[in-house]
Amino acid sequence: MQTPPHLSEAEWQVMRAIWSRTPPSTAQEIVDDLAGATAWSPATIKTMLNRLVRKGALRFEKEGRAYLYTAAFPEEAHRKVASRGFLQRIFDGSLTPMIAHFLETHRLSEEEIGEIEALLEEKKAKRKPRP
Repeated sequence: MQTPPHLSEAEWQVMRAIWSRTPPSTAQEIVDDLAGATAWSPATIKTMLNRLVRKGALRFEKEGRAYLYTAAFPEEAHRKVASRGFLQRIFDGSLTPMIAHFLETHRLSEEEIGEIEALLEEKKAKRKPRP
């Protein structure tokens, strides 16, 4: 199975605009979505779309004068690759120090703490052998 390519911060913004729509999306739809959220010109956005096609993150087909773009990978596949890279680069691949760092440096609400506890309990339950 093919792995999604690495995305820059700007490319993540473009991909989020694409993932937020029902595929396929025209270049103009993406330009319109990003125009209010960024200071990028339409030409810059179209250049980024072309770069994402070359990288293999996007697929396109031409329909008349319009280019229709579809994500080549789901958002979750990109998250998985990006999070593994982050974990490896910043925490030498070790999950516990990363979690400890975030818990120490971020203020968590009671609700967030409860959600994290529930996730850990769910993970524990999945690991226990069933009689």
